[in-house]
Amino acid sequence: MKRRTLGATGMSVSELSLGAMMFGSMGNRDHDDAVRVIHRALDAGINVIDTADVYSQGEGEEIVGKAIKGRRDDLVIATKFGLPMGEDPNRRGGSRRWIVRAVEDSLRRLDIDHIDLYQIHRPDHETDVGETLSALTDLVRAGKIRAFGSSMYPAELITEAQWAAQRTGTYRFLTEQSMYSVFTRRPEGAVFPTAQRHGLGVLAFSPLNGGWLSGRADPTTGHRASSRPSHYDTTTTPAGRRKTVALAELAALADEAGMTLPHLAIAFARAHPAVTSVLIGPRTAGQLDGLLPGADVDLTGDILDRIDAIVPPGTDLNPEDNYATTPPALQDARLRRR
Repeated sequence: MKRRTLGATGMSVSELSLGAMMFGSMGNRDHDDAVRVIHRALDAGINVIDTADVYSQGEGEEIVGKAIKGRRDDLVIATKFGLPMGEDPNRRGGSRRWIVRAVEDSLRRLDIDHIDLYQIHRPDHETDVGETLSALTDLVRAGKIRAFGSSMYPAELITEAQWAAQRTGTYRFLTEQSMYSVFTRRPEGAVFPTAQRHGLGVLAFSPLNGGWLSGRADPTTGHRASSRPSHYDTTTTPAGRRKTVALAELAALADEAGMTLPHLAIAFARAHPAVTSVLIGPRTAGQLDGLLPGADVDLTGDILDRIDAIVPPGTDLNPEDNYATTPPALQDARLRRR
């Protein structure tokens, strides 16, 4: 497994990272089996495990903690905070009050003394970014985390956070985690160039677009699809029809190039110069084994050009893929009317 340096963190990371969302009640409920899947990934050369406190409400971190015993020093452990961990509004977001509690909870569940990369899971539009950066800086100085980053931040908030760090003298976000696939190419327009300008490492997640690029006969079925709103992945909506047409063309291209569709999808995400590592999120050992060879596939310029012809650069075939980052002003009509 080839390695790259994760932005300005100085950490060497594998080109594929293991996303742990599917371990626990959200996916593989068998802890022993999930640990075996993690070990299989590590034995294949993956050295990054990315999880979050909200994955199975902490159970995911506990499984990762079991799996890394005896191997922790060789790994880059990343986790996230910010999404709701209960009904109380104070158990979410980027406030100092929540961050200092959330990091202790994650350290306890992971059973480690420090986190290599601590990421805010989604933008917090109600908390001043300076408050968040100050709390995270104190965690670095206390030795509880080594670096911190953002996830699903638009370009303007990435820039605002960099300016805030410079203005206030805190440490800054050193990474960004973005949803990126052949079907979700919007980060190419502004997020990736902004990340490159500021020297951020980029972790790309959902390269298979929630199963659409998995190679299944029906991409709207599967474990992840079952947890989405009923309207989300149907092939009868305009977005669904666009995906279905593009999927057939991509499958034909992959076949012509002598590779599977998932391998083409993973190689596509790896090919962007802004991307440091691509997160894969298997639930079973079989799924993992099917994805790992994608680390050795390199796409030619001709294939990338043909992908561009199928899905234009910088476009999302379904805007709802990024539902979790809709700013409040677009959700609450009171915020856009006088």
